[in-house]
Amino acid sequence: MAKTYDYLFKLLLIGDSGVGKTCVLFRFSEDAFNSTFISTIGIDFKIRTIELDGKKIKLQIWDTAGQERFRTITTAYYRGAMGILLVYDITNDKSFDNIKNWIRNIEEHASADVEKMILGNKCDMNDKRQVSRERGEQLAIEYGIKFMETSAKASINVEEAFFTLARDIKTKMEKKVEASGGGGAGGGASKGGGHNIKASDTPSKASFSSWLSKCSIL
Repeated sequence: MAKTYDYLFKLLLIGDSGVGKTCVLFRFSEDAFNSTFISTIGIDFKIRTIELDGKKIKLQIWDTAGQERFRTITTAYYRGAMGILLVYDITNDKSFDNIKNWIRNIEEHASADVEKMILGNKCDMNDKRQVSRERGEQLAIEYGIKFMETSAKASINVEEAFFTLARDIKTKMEKKVEASGGGGAGGGASKGGGHNIKASDTPSKASFSSWLSKCSIL
């Protein structure tokens, strides 16, 4: 059966419990908002296929629980992730401060090449704001990654955030494929076990490029 997509990208939503990760995911995947979510137990994921530059991209978006007691579960899911959205709540200063801890976690467990973006969620609740937009922007500059403020409830910038991250992954991936001369590397290599490969198993940029092109171009 012919594939209905050109690329498959695994994305993660990371952040403290209660910052609205599940709501962001539902807004993007279902275009809906539900304020009665109970805390995510373990891991869940949604799929949405988007189109970029004439290519169909299947996004597999994993919603990881933010509670400390689940951290050991979520670390396994960093492997194979190509993009990570770090989410904090603009009305919760502690969730913002913890972004640095989540970034350390990512540096320890995810591929060094993973695309990252910081999202300041619940920007519709400006009257309860504890974290200024400037602080969010400054943190993103500090780590050299992109930043957006979002609202799952008011549907602000959610679509834009996922599309921006997907475009950045696609651009980086295509550059790697060109650099390795593997324009047609996808054929017959869609069974690559990306989710089981640790960063330590990819000792050089060249081998990582080769692996990335094989397991991602489906």
